[in-house]
Order: sequence, then C-alpha cells, then structure tokens
Amino acid sequence: MQTPEDTIREQQRAVWNQFAPGWKKWDDFTMQFLRPAGAAIVNALDLQPADSVLDIATGTGEPGLTMAAFVPNGTVIGTDLSEGMLAIAQEKAQRLGLFNFRTQQASVNELPFEAEQFDAVSCRMGFMFFPSMEGAAREMVRVLKPGGRLATAVWAGPEQNPWISLLMGIINRRLELPAPPPGAPGMFRCAKPGLIAGLLESAGLSDVKETVLSGEVTFDSPDFFWTNMNEIAAPVVHALRQASPEVIQQVKEDTYEQLRARFGTGTLALPYSSLIIQGRK
Repeated sequence: MQTPEDTIREQQRAVWNQFAPGWKKWDDFTMQFLRPAGAAIVNALDLQPADSVLDIATGTGEPGLTMAAFVPNGTVIGTDLSEGMLAIAQEKAQRLGLFNFRTQQASVNELPFEAEQFDAVSCRMGFMFFPSMEGAAREMVRVLKPGGRLATAVWAGPEQNPWISLLMGIINRRLELPAPPPGAPGMFRCAKPGLIAGLLESAGLSDVKETVLSGEVTFDSPDFFWTNMNEIAAPVVHALRQASPEVIQQVKEDTYEQLRARFGTGTLALPYSSLIIQGRK
C-alpha cells in the first residue's frame, strides 16, 4: 500500500526529472549562486584525503564534485531521486576527471548503505524536500561512522530571501493560492532557527552548531531573472501553470515593477540567506 511519503517521493522524482534539462542549461549560474553554501559545508566537514563521503540530494553534483577533489584517495557517492539530475552529475565528473565520484539513485529515507559506512555526510538544500525530515536525519546519522561529520545547508526565512520570495509573493496574491499544509515540503520549511539542529541532535549527533550565511545573487537584468525563475524554480513553474496568459503577464509586470522599486534597473543584486548546520557523531 502506497504511503503519503511514497506519493511525495514519486512526485518529486517526476518533477526533478522534468527540470533536469533546465538545470543543465543554467548549471553554471546556479552552481555559482550555491557555491558559498557548498564551501561552508566542505569547510565544516574537515575532509581528509582518504575519506568516504556521501552527498545527499546532490542534484547536478555539488558539493559532491568539489569534495571529490578534497579526497583523492577516498570516494564520494552522490545520491538523488532524479536519474536525470544524476546523469548530469556523472557527466560533469567525467569531464572533470573525478573518477572517485559516482552517483546512485536513492531516497534519503531508505539509504542503500551499511551502517557506519561514511566518514562524512553532506546535504545542500535538500532537507526542505524530504517527506520525513526526522527519518532523513536518522538515516544520515545511521550511515555515518562514529566520529564522522555531517553538514547541511537550508534556506533561512522568506524575508531574507527576496530572490525567490518576491516573485512567489506576487504569484500567491495574483492567483490567491491556498497556504500549504503545515510542515509540507517547500522552500522555507526548514527556516526556523534550531529546527534542523534539533532533528540532528535527536538523531544522535553532538557538537551541533548552526550559523547564518548571507550574500547576494546577481541577475543580469529583470528579463534574465524572469527567464531563470521560469525555467528552474519549481514552485514558480508549478504555480504559473495554473494561470491564464493574462494573469502571467500581470505577474510579470508586477515582478518587474517591484524589482525596479527595490533593486534598481539593470543588474540586480538580490539578497539571500541560509543556515549551515553541522555536527559530529
């Protein structure tokens, strides 16, 4: 019998397979945007040359590919639900000559690995999608060796992330979308300070620390922003599919107006903020 968690996983797998071509097109831009969060994770893990590393929700391969260069005598396995995203990650690994990186399709709530297998576990912007965040935390800790390190990044609140909340706010107002159920997967599901840290502590980690990482993401123009959001931002695409061409045009005009009013014309520097959580088993 299919559970609600199974349904969420199947839906997300379909969505990310659908978005894989768009993410490949925008990969350089997106990976540059997310690089500071990946660098913070790598720094927190204190990798050693022979470490075995698990990168969960690796998508198109990061920060797993970066970590592969830090463990030349070790291995990195990148897992994801989407075969399409993993194909991009494996292609990048081959192009970069990172033969100690491999991919494996897997659900974080049912990791296909032995207990205490990895020296380090990473997860960048994945927790918000997991059907069961508690179950994900337990699985991550289960496969981590005693003394092993875990680090993850999640988005802070919508007020700190206008790069996505500005547009989603306009969409929600124009389409009058109902609020999602409490705790449902979504961009800011993990934003409450201490939430993910608490889950990791309950799962068995110690020395858990949470820090804030903030910066700016630069879009060349409002047109660049609009195109990017409509090709890789799943909540934007999903919402606008329900709208008429007239409403979409209204959303676009509202978006350009707010971008000009808040961030000027020409190149746009939009703030972002994330939480970096790390701990040791």
